Amino acid sequence: MTASSLPSAPDRKRKPGVIDEHHLGRMTLGDRRLEREVLELFVRQTTIMLNRIAGAEPALAAATAHTLKGSARGIGAWRVARAAELLENAAGADGGADDMAEAIAELKAASLEASAAIGARLTDLLAELAREH
Repeated sequence: MTASSLPSAPDRKRKPGVIDEHHLGRMTLGDRRLEREVLELFVRQTTIMLNRIAGAEPALAAATAHTLKGSARGIGAWRVARAAELLENAAGADGGADDMAEAIAELKAASLEASAAIGARLTDLLAELAREH
């Protein structure tokens, strides 16, 4: 392997984004307005779903986590999707209270991280859309 075929230092250190931009772009057909709408809906839905999960019976928590998992996969929020799947499995398998609490905590952390990333992305999108006019 030659030095020129090695990835540059920034490429090796680059962390994957919280939201998979390539996946999101494919899902929104590159339409920046649609992207904005989808991201705004996701943030609202996540808030609703997390409130619904808090204190819910395991069956409702599992169903709600399943819905959130699908939405997260749709925008490329992979950590949120994995955390929702973890909760879905813990609640659906009648996991113990500790398993569910741990899964809920991970889902909240992943959702908070995604919401922050989406907020920054929406700021950039709104600026970009404003420049177009």
